[in-house]
Amino acid sequence: MLFFAFAFAVIADPVSSVAYAIEAALRALHGDLALLLPTMTLVIGLVIVVTANYWQLVRRFPKGGGAAAAAARAFGPRWTFLPIGALVVDFVLTIGISISAAASAVIALFPGLAPLRIPLALLLVLVVGGLTWFGHGGRLLFAVMTVAFVAVSVTVLVYGFAAPHATGHAAAAHDPGHSAMLAVVLAFPVAMALATGVEAPSTAIAQLGQLDDTHRRRFGRGTLALLVTIVGGLTLTLTWLAVRLHIGIPGTDSTQIADIAHAAAGPGWLYGAFQLTSSLLLLAAASSSFQAGPGLLKALSGTPERPGVLPPVLGHTNRHHTPYWSVVVYLAAAALIIIAAAGQEQELVLFYAVAVFVSFLVGLLAMTRFALGERKPALAWVNGVAAAAVAFTLVVNLLRGWPVLSMVATLLIAAGLYLRWNRAGRPSGIEDVESQAEAL
Repeated sequence: MLFFAFAFAVIADPVSSVAYAIEAALRALHGDLALLLPTMTLVIGLVIVVTANYWQLVRRFPKGGGAAAAAARAFGPRWTFLPIGALVVDFVLTIGISISAAASAVIALFPGLAPLRIPLALLLVLVVGGLTWFGHGGRLLFAVMTVAFVAVSVTVLVYGFAAPHATGHAAAAHDPGHSAMLAVVLAFPVAMALATGVEAPSTAIAQLGQLDDTHRRRFGRGTLALLVTIVGGLTLTLTWLAVRLHIGIPGTDSTQIADIAHAAAGPGWLYGAFQLTSSLLLLAAASSSFQAGPGLLKALSGTPERPGVLPPVLGHTNRHHTPYWSVVVYLAAAALIIIAAAGQEQELVLFYAVAVFVSFLVGLLAMTRFALGERKPALAWVNGVAAAAVAFTLVVNLLRGWPVLSMVATLLIAAGLYLRWNRAGRPSGIEDVESQAEAL
């Protein structure tokens, strides 16, 4: 039961990314369904590579820590702030994109709500942020939502492959002006939003204080294996079904994944269940970041006995141990992002696949250095190739223009935290701030 609650709650974020990542890839391909399955196969391949790195991190840091701990021990404590800055931005974007996608799922089910997209999204973010007041009691509920979505998705897939209710009429793709291979290579970085949340098990194991290091490693690695199996399986089969049923870029009041479910199962109860479970899972993913993000700020604020990097007010908690001012900070930031994107999750996908890849890159470089120091050339080569692939993904997304704002925000937050750390006298233990945040 403990593993069930832990694993399925932790993987809510990456599983929920299935709701918008496939559509993001199709839009980057200009609607070319013939290239969608190769693109998503490449995405899953890179997700496996990134997951392999966090598999190593779990082995090395069984008490939690992730990329921040790896960066500090490989390159020095000052490098800790780069992955921390990336995580701060990533948590805000996770809330924004998950809430926007949940609003889109509701609108796909009830199209009459389309004119109220922004107010609906703001209401949802306010409700989810408000529920955070009651602390971590929703962990088991998140796990149940994840399982429910997976179960309903599998049912939709069975219906779709056995006896589809209808087929779509995907518009002909516009010639992108370059080869199919190049089109796939340029499109897959957009869908790498699917990889967000892969880092969660390596830090979340810090919550398992009742277990020893060996069992924490097993929980962490078991969760990573479950994550790759479920996310990879759902992504590739839903993509295959989209191609089979000719489900192209959706209209303004729907999503591709909603159109897939509608074509596979018809407008009945199963379609409604699919939209309901997907929206609840997306809200669970947002709630998870509403807990993790403020928890990180709380850990950075320190304690009365040990001054931290951020103002102590961000660490003030209620009787449920919720750092309420930190929640307010994330609530305000997420609301601004939702308004700026007009409640459209596809507007945020490009930004989403930037910040977290900074953390991935730092972690991979750190593990490469560890492998070289331990004279494990094969492992160093694997990690180095993975780092190059992640760097390429990051650069391609940055070259698209506006996503550079996500990188700028990451660097500014990292620099600001580093300066405050210096002013505070460089307090020790900064490299363990991620594990401290999870254990709070």
